[in-house]
Amino acid sequence: MNTSVKSNITRRGTWLRALYMVLFAVIYNVAEIVLVAVVLLQFVLVLFVGENNRRLLAFGKGLSTYVYQIFLFLTYNSEEMPFPFNPWPVAEPSPIEPQATTTTEREREDDVK
Repeated sequence: MNTSVKSNITRRGTWLRALYMVLFAVIYNVAEIVLVAVVLLQFVLVLFVGENNRRLLAFGKGLSTYVYQIFLFLTYNSEEMPFPFNPWPVAEPSPIEPQATTTTEREREDDVK
């Protein structure tokens, strides 16, 4: 066996990263379930209340950023490990576009008529 290949195979850091990759793959699966729950809850709230929940928007954006950070780590595009080894990504929700509000108002006016 080539000495560089043998060196790569026996490197402790490689196996440690593999362990973290398995851990983050499991965490991703849990995050995916939570993300689906956030999507469904936000939809139900919009359906019955007619507005987005700001806290859910912020949490959904943070969770999306977290999943992105996991993907970056799993694909070797980042050496920085995501939460819980680093802080949770803080994401403020983007302002709601006026067109979306206008469309919703038009739909409400149509429902009243």
